Amino acid sequence: MGLRVTHASFEHYRNLDGRSMDFSERLTVLVGHNAVGKTNVVEALQLLTCGRSFRRPGAGDLVEAGSERGRASLAERGDGRIVDLELLVDAEGRTFRRNGKNVRPSTIAGELVSILFCPDDLAFAKGSPRGRRSEMDDFGRQVNKPYGRLVSSYEKAVEQRNRLLREPYVDENLLAAWDESVAAGGARLLGHRRALFGRLRAAWQTAYRAIAPGEEPDVTYHSSLGDDGCLSQDDLQARFLDELRARRDEERRRGMTVVGPHRDDLLFTVNGRDARTFCSQGQQRSVVLAWKMAEVEVVEQVRAERPLLLLDDVMSELDEGRRAAVASFVDRGVQMVVTTTNLGYFSHDALADAEVVSFDER
Repeated sequence: MGLRVTHASFEHYRNLDGRSMDFSERLTVLVGHNAVGKTNVVEALQLLTCGRSFRRPGAGDLVEAGSERGRASLAERGDGRIVDLELLVDAEGRTFRRNGKNVRPSTIAGELVSILFCPDDLAFAKGSPRGRRSEMDDFGRQVNKPYGRLVSSYEKAVEQRNRLLREPYVDENLLAAWDESVAAGGARLLGHRRALFGRLRAAWQTAYRAIAPGEEPDVTYHSSLGDDGCLSQDDLQARFLDELRARRDEERRRGMTVVGPHRDDLLFTVNGRDARTFCSQGQQRSVVLAWKMAEVEVVEQVRAERPLLLLDDVMSELDEGRRAAVASFVDRGVQMVVTTTNLGYFSHDALADAEVVSFDER
């Protein structure tokens, strides 16, 4: 079964001071008006399960106004394991603790995989390539720790190379050394990312067809290195080096590395039409929902356990059919935490077995 979130408590964390709550193993609904703290709970759950937040807040942003420091704690139980997590925040930074010992955020990531679906994700199909890359890489960090290390190492190498490219006089020998480093790291990352993409693509197509019968979905990986899907890692590295050298003048003018996994994209189509520009809003939402469903499926495939699914204020954005697709996760044994302003989106039977936490009554 894996770990399950059982309890959370907060002290001077955003606007949640003094609040604590229990979680159902199946469905927990956080209900209340807007701006009462529901999303702050979701953010804390994400921070304490994957070490980062969709809001990308500064440490000081997490502390209640007028307080010097804040704390969020989370209890996880399952498979005979007891995991108590804490996040301590002040103006200077964040400290994560696991069972009383300080740990790095990367140590927390992936112990219990969490998948977030929020209103901003509805732009996934038609938004920027950066958003689609980040979605896949953030998921990869949780599912596979070596993947996360590859992403971090590659990003640092590209950052260092970009600094060198922006200097008035570039040391050619030093630039050649960074070429080798970026190409080697990029080839490794691209190999892992393509493997992850292959799993997600198959699961996404299945999920989309279940949501929208009769429609034919597809997604392709667009590499800035060209058609590289059949290349070995050594050949990928050689191709990468060739591209860096061929575009040297352009890179110096722009002061940035213009090819590599950090420039790649995903292209979604429905019935052969580009989802970014030719699909309806409903189809675009199906693209996003199916992708989240695919992430759940891949966690189950790779880790033989179920993730924590966080749904922040998305039920109002979905029609009845797509809400039913979301609700089906409970029947599969996925632990869900949902925020809403309206309990009417849930059936009587679903609420009968749910933990309902009201934010309008304290």
